[in-house]
Amino acid sequence: MIELFVQFAALSPFAVGGVGAVLPAMQQLAVARQGWMEADEFTQLVAVSQAAPGPNVLVAALVGWKVAGLGGALAALAGFCLPAAALAWWAGGLWERLRRAHPSSRLAHALLPVALGLVAAGGWVVATPGGVDWKTLAIALAAAAVHALTRTNPLWILAAGAAAGVLLL
Repeated sequence: MIELFVQFAALSPFAVGGVGAVLPAMQQLAVARQGWMEADEFTQLVAVSQAAPGPNVLVAALVGWKVAGLGGALAALAGFCLPAAALAWWAGGLWERLRRAHPSSRLAHALLPVALGLVAAGGWVVATPGGVDWKTLAIALAAAAVHALTRTNPLWILAAGAAAGVLLL
């Protein structure tokens, strides 16, 4: 359980933009490096954490649960949350001092592409656990385009994607 805490604590500071930013690293840790589970099992845990009410950080607890039961869940969750909370507390104080000294928000604008890239990488890892399926990728890109270019309700886009998946796959 100490190993779970340490491994997840190492991921924590890089969760810029949320847990989605470190999903590739978390999958690499749980699947490739430690061999705790298969890629499809990790994807299922991510899906459960997304579907469950509450914060997405529940994926850390689910991975910990899969590895070492309740103690593993608590160790992984504490390891993931405590360093990030301490860093946020420290950065918040620093940000207030810097904001008073220099009103520019260049740092926030500079971190935006980093956060977006990390979250996109997390989505890619979760969407392609067994490699790239071009039909699924085409459906996802079409859904993203429709969402970006129209005012269509996302639930209709989701339903159309599901129907396309049934028909094409």
